[in-house]
Amino acid sequence: DEFISSPPRKTVRFGGTLTEILLKYEKGDTTDFELLKHQLSDPDIKDAQIINWLHEFRASVAYLTKELGQLVNILLKLPWLRRSQEVVEEYLGFLGNLVSAQTVHLRPCLRMIVAQFVPPRITIREDDVDISDSDDDDENISANFDTCHRALQTVARYVPSTPQFLMPILVEFFPFINKSERTLECYVHNLLRVTVYLPTLRLQILELIIEKLLKLDVSTPQQDIEDAEETANNCASEEKSSEEGLFDMEEDEDRKGNKVVSPNIERMAHPLAERLDILMTILFSYIRDVCHVDGKLDISNTKDLYRDLVSVFDKLILPTHASCHVQYFMFYICSFKLGLAEAFLDHLWKKLQDPNNPSVIRQTAGSYIGSFLARAKFIPIVTVKACLDLLVNWLHKYIDNQDKGANAYCDVALHGPFYSTCQAVFYTLIFRHKQLLDGNLRKGLSYLQSLNFERIVMCQLNPLKICIPSVVNLFAAITRKYQLVFCYTIIERNNRQFIPVVRSGTGGDLVQTCTNPLDSFFPFDPYILKRSKKTIDPMYQFWEELSAEDLEDLKKPIKKGTSEDEDDDFLKGETPQNDGVVGIAPNSYESNTRSPVSSIGSPADCYVPYPL
Repeated sequence: DEFISSPPRKTVRFGGTLTEILLKYEKGDTTDFELLKHQLSDPDIKDAQIINWLHEFRASVAYLTKELGQLVNILLKLPWLRRSQEVVEEYLGFLGNLVSAQTVHLRPCLRMIVAQFVPPRITIREDDVDISDSDDDDENISANFDTCHRALQTVARYVPSTPQFLMPILVEFFPFINKSERTLECYVHNLLRVTVYLPTLRLQILELIIEKLLKLDVSTPQQDIEDAEETANNCASEEKSSEEGLFDMEEDEDRKGNKVVSPNIERMAHPLAERLDILMTILFSYIRDVCHVDGKLDISNTKDLYRDLVSVFDKLILPTHASCHVQYFMFYICSFKLGLAEAFLDHLWKKLQDPNNPSVIRQTAGSYIGSFLARAKFIPIVTVKACLDLLVNWLHKYIDNQDKGANAYCDVALHGPFYSTCQAVFYTLIFRHKQLLDGNLRKGLSYLQSLNFERIVMCQLNPLKICIPSVVNLFAAITRKYQLVFCYTIIERNNRQFIPVVRSGTGGDLVQTCTNPLDSFFPFDPYILKRSKKTIDPMYQFWEELSAEDLEDLKKPIKKGTSEDEDDDFLKGETPQNDGVVGIAPNSYESNTRSPVSSIGSPADCYVPYPL
């Protein structure tokens, strides 16, 4: 049957051999040339025909000059990928011959290959209207991608300058973010595969991918994602309850179990968040696979990738305000080895203390340091202490230089990096104070006293007035408990000086209070993308809500001579699932004690209590 169905191999062409047809075309006789183009453009062209044509073209590439670009474009549109292996091999041989003999056709060849980095679209038309347009779920799509990369490697082998011509094409063909998840997933995956055999392009490709991820990230604020999830959960609950009321038959229960409850458990309700989740999962997998060889960490590969990622971080992430998820690629790679985490902290520290950097970059670097120290489980307490020493010593030197000068007053514009560093220190203490005091309470308290928080809090620059109230409240509670510094006198004075701003609008006057004058955010706030968070969660320090018992404990100062066993339980256990969670009377710590901050916008205005 196979023999009967296969067409005979044609060796005779209309008008003679390919060489004769091309020579006639040069002399002005285009009849056979047009017939040749028509045959090559035939959608029903057979494998044997393609093989014969390609064989002849391989022997005649010298004639395929720039003037025959139209014919070359027809050859590049041949449906070679989804053909027999013989066609694929012949086509790869043709590409190699073509680009080595006629480099003028390099760009069209590269464009043809890169265009295959996404699944083909299947369009069904009815009365000139597209009624269906979807990705082709071809089971051979993975093999087709493999063949595309073979083609690209073939071209690069014959033309060493391929990378510089390829990069602009990769940028041009990057799908729009509103394309299907599958399209984006395949394209990003294929871009990362290119970095394996064209390593000179890795930095540029990582920049391209992370830039696109960043646009997705800032287009989907965390609050929007959470709102979409809540709406979807409510709809699912309503649908489930309505279905449960219809029938109680066993098969109906099975149907619900399989089709209503199970689907989309890991799918994000927000469409852009879903795309971001898929792409972040791919990026994390790439970082893991590059850094590990046979399951073991390869130090050389890891260092090289770390340098590229830090470069991308400096160029794209650091200047971007309030991104929620993309920056976690640095969090992830730093988890592989303590030396990387320390190198990243040192890198941020240099950014923070360098007065030649713009103030906004220095402030952001401070936010990253505080958030990284607080949230990264893989950073040991000895490293936290070393960083606190650096930051606090810098703060004291800053106070030495400013406290008696003409600029010794509270002003974010003048002292932004100082306030950002103060907030980083306060935030780190909130999350790490228990570990700092663990084991030897007396020794831990001695260390915290040596940091001299009182001088920082009491200085003329008044950091408690500028830092986010939620952080200030928790810092004040902890330092009061351990008698490190009493912040409430200053907080109350700041509140009395806090003048609301009245803005007129169409709906009448609106009274606003600025509770985040630093416009700061915490870059490693909780990661909420469902698939990719599985990579981050095991190494992430979550915030434990404060129970009523915790708050009462915070109100009780540690007495001198207290034994080590009476250490506080500030971050103890899980959140009780009852009404023990606080958030009520004015003489409590208000709702700001329930969560250190929100990374999106400003936290809610707070009433700061004055303990009696």
